[in-house]
Amino acid sequence: MDAILVVNAGSSSVKFQIFEHSPSTVSHHLIKGQLDGIGSKPRLRATTRDGTSLVDKSYEPGKIADTSSAIAEAGAWLRSSQSLTLAAVGHRVVHGGPDFDRPVVVNRDILTRLEKYCPLAPLHQPHNLAPILTLMERSPELAQVACFDTAFHRTHSALADRYAIPEQLYREGVRRYGFHGLSYEYVAGRLREVAPDIASGRVIVAHLGSGASMCALFDGKSVESTMGFTALDGLPMGTRPGQIDPGVLLYLVAEKGMTAPELENMLYRHCGLKGMSGISHDLRELQSSKEASAALAIDYFVYRIALNAGMLTAALGGLDALVFTAGIGENSPMIRAGVAEKLAWLGVTLDNHANQKAALLISSPASKIRVHVVPTDEELMIARHTQRLVQK
Repeated sequence: MDAILVVNAGSSSVKFQIFEHSPSTVSHHLIKGQLDGIGSKPRLRATTRDGTSLVDKSYEPGKIADTSSAIAEAGAWLRSSQSLTLAAVGHRVVHGGPDFDRPVVVNRDILTRLEKYCPLAPLHQPHNLAPILTLMERSPELAQVACFDTAFHRTHSALADRYAIPEQLYREGVRRYGFHGLSYEYVAGRLREVAPDIASGRVIVAHLGSGASMCALFDGKSVESTMGFTALDGLPMGTRPGQIDPGVLLYLVAEKGMTAPELENMLYRHCGLKGMSGISHDLRELQSSKEASAALAIDYFVYRIALNAGMLTAALGGLDALVFTAGIGENSPMIRAGVAEKLAWLGVTLDNHANQKAALLISSPASKIRVHVVPTDEELMIARHTQRLVQK
């Protein structure tokens, strides 16, 4: 069977999905798996679409020490256990910089250009690119497609795109990019199917997970986002602070003697919900905790979501609908209810029963703003882009 492999590689895991490659539109995955615990407790798992387990294998830590060895091991398992002929591989690549506003077939030159953006997404970009290089060396004939989290936001206006800094820096690429674009693109398309009456209107999508951001959509296109030059900005996240006064960073350098690598490590790994609570980056653990610091972190998360919703409503000139998506957005009635309560001034009211069930529509009939829960599927979005480019 001809297939498309979708790879989403991070620092400690490689997630992958297999989609059938056919002339028709890609609609769902056939196999879903991941190799996580890279360098510590490596474990390969995969299931079919109906949840049937295909493999569950653990390794010694030294066996899978990095992303490249993880993709090699997952590839070896796929080749030995599945009768697949790969037509192409699609990759999630977080940063496309100012040059890439759509998915591209990767060659050596493009890979070199993408490596320049590693400092802008140090937790993601190097690991996103590692499987591309591995497959390029092992299977140079295999088409590989890079799909960017920044590309969807290249429709921003010049005003939304800029910082108030010297113009030369903007020309060099210091600008507001926005992220989670593959998720927003999928949700925008899904809204046309499940809520066509609002899909062309003014919509805020809240992508709430370990990484979190919000996006203002008008007619399905991004006009503003809470994230900017890097994936640190905007909402507080699992381990990232979100919006922070640059003066704080100058203070840490001047008064605390922190170096650039130390700052980077703190901002990407020790702030956000983890830093505030002193307990965990995982919202589920915080919700079950009795510690006051856990409650403070949750309240702060909700507060900042509501503040940013106000900002995005201003960018849109009003609001027709609010959409929750991603891990927390799809699975936490508490967070959705907290945000809705703080947006009561906009006329948002929830149907408590629908919210507890995470129904498609969770706003009450009396709500002036429609509120939806729309599960995202970034991997399916990547598969569709990859298939389109391969067919071209």
